[in-house]
Parts: sequence; structure tokens; C-alpha cells
Amino acid sequence: MIRVLIADDHAVVRQGLRTFLALQDDMEVVADAADGEEAVRAAREHAPDVVLMDLVMPRMDGVEAIRRIAAARPATRVIALTSFLDDDKVLPAVRAGAAGYLLKDVGPPDLVRAIRTVHAGEALLHPAVAARVLEEVAAPAPAPAADPRLTPRERQVLALVARGFANKRIAQELGIAEKTVKIHVSRILHKLGVADRTQAALWAVREGLA
Repeated sequence: MIRVLIADDHAVVRQGLRTFLALQDDMEVVADAADGEEAVRAAREHAPDVVLMDLVMPRMDGVEAIRRIAAARPATRVIALTSFLDDDKVLPAVRAGAAGYLLKDVGPPDLVRAIRTVHAGEALLHPAVAARVLEEVAAPAPAPAADPRLTPRERQVLALVARGFANKRIAQELGIAEKTVKIHVSRILHKLGVADRTQAALWAVREGLA
């Protein structure tokens, strides 16, 4: 079962998502939250696999909540589910560690597919969001503050991460154990000083590894 946490300040949205996801054979809503602080607390208490995160909420916004969940629970995947395509929402959410970014007009089948996709270790962005991320990547970027000193194998793994491959697929491509891939990914994130695979992938694209 994919354990899902719903974070949205509108009760009707939370109830609608909870009712819909309850119809899926492979999903279970373990908690919901009405603001960012509740979302962070619920993520720590219930250890969800996937969080559906609104970005505009009281007390703590979704971007900060994503950042804190990514730091506290790296295994939890967060999908930003919002009505906004503004640059001050899109890029900060991706930088904070969102594995997906969808608009609230997404169709139910696409939402289910997105949850399964990010749970499998892939990234999924709304096409308009993907275009903005690519624009950001294409823009001149300052050199990293320090040489991360990735090994040749880590560079191979990172290149495949940047292509959206899950650990199992990377293991197959390189002929190594999936457990070994997980170790490489953990070391890569540490060396690059980033929170998750999405940020590592952006780094790889900027540096020409993918």
C-alpha cells in the first residue's frame, strides 16, 4: 500500500481527495493536515510514502513544509498540488525537494498515476512546470561552492538519476545491486549538499552530466 498524506487548508479538498484515493486498491490515506506545520508534524508521526502538498496555506506555507519534510524524512516523496504556476511558487517548490508538481485541475487518473510514479522514485512535473525548470537550468549558473569530487561510478549513477531512472532501473543499466545504487545516491546527495534526487538531477544537467 502507498501511504498518502494530504495537506490542504480547504476541508472540502482534503475530504474529496481522501474519498477518491480510498477507492484505489494500492493507496491508503494515513492523515491529512490543514497547514504546513500540521503537515510536517503528520509526516513525522505517520511516515507517509507520498505527500500531496498545497503551497498556499496558513502558519507555514507548502514550500517550507516541503523543505522540512525532505530534511526529516528523505524517503517521503512530496507532490506539490496547487493552483499556481507563478515562478515564485514553481522553482522554490522544486528546490525545496518536491518530486512532483501538478495543478489542481489534473484529472483523477493522472493524479493516481503521479502518486504511483513518484512513489517508484521517478519525478513528475506538469508540462508547463517542466518548461520553467528547463529555462532555469539553461540559464547561466554560478559554479558550485566546492568541488563535490564525485567518483566515476557516482557520476554514472547521477547521470541516470537525471534521466529519471529509479534505483532498480539504474542497477540494471550498470549491472550492480540495487542496494549499491542506494548507497551511491546517498553519497551523491551528501557530496552535492542537496536534499533529494530532483535537486541532484538539476545539478547534473547544469554541469553537463545529463
